[in-house]
Amino acid sequence: MTASPLTLPGQVTAAVRVLRLDPRTKVLLVLSASAAVMAPGGERFIPAALVLGLLLALGEGAWMRVAALPLTAAVVAAVAYLLPMAAPHPAVGVIATVAAYALRFVAVAGIALHLMRTTTPTQLTAALRAARVPRAITVSAAVMLRFLPVIVTEARAVHDAMRLRGIGGWGGLLRHPVLSIERFTVPLIASSLRVAEDLSASALLRGLGSATRPTALHPPRLGVTDLVAVLVAAALITVTVLW
Repeated sequence: MTASPLTLPGQVTAAVRVLRLDPRTKVLLVLSASAAVMAPGGERFIPAALVLGLLLALGEGAWMRVAALPLTAAVVAAVAYLLPMAAPHPAVGVIATVAAYALRFVAVAGIALHLMRTTTPTQLTAALRAARVPRAITVSAAVMLRFLPVIVTEARAVHDAMRLRGIGGWGGLLRHPVLSIERFTVPLIASSLRVAEDLSASALLRGLGSATRPTALHPPRLGVTDLVAVLVAAALITVTVLW
């Protein structure tokens, strides 16, 4: 089967084997976790968001993420809360403050990655259209869902090219900081503009943003798994509040 121009090959493979959740449920989980964790005093919801992201990764079969998510959170949490006690210094305090905010993004990223890896732009568009979300938000979300993974791939390609020329990695950055930043950002910006044009042309050809309401070949439907996911998220929030 040939992948759609708006669909990553990895997304198609993952979507076949994944615990199937409706895209509306995934979006609801991401928005709920973001609102809870990013709000003032939201650090108390970080463990619940990490557990939810870990459960989604297990259901998806993303074993690399199952190992990386708690490890990353533990390292960032150690920098945020243990490093200031081991080395009390104003500079360390600044680093710990940044790490504390980064920990919130790590917690939400575990859930957002599940959405990005298991949902194609076509599925997301159909689900948001079924939820009667305004077209401006639907189109933007579908394009961003496809744009971000492509930019990450382009960034890796630029980084590999820099390493071949001996200016990549931390060593190259320390030896030639200005040159390294220039060699990385300029081609990345150029490739981002090219990718944006390609995605826009592909989206227009597929009728994205058309005034005519398209018919979904596979209409989104909420199921038992969606109810279970929402109940698990609600249980995690309740336990956090009552703790």
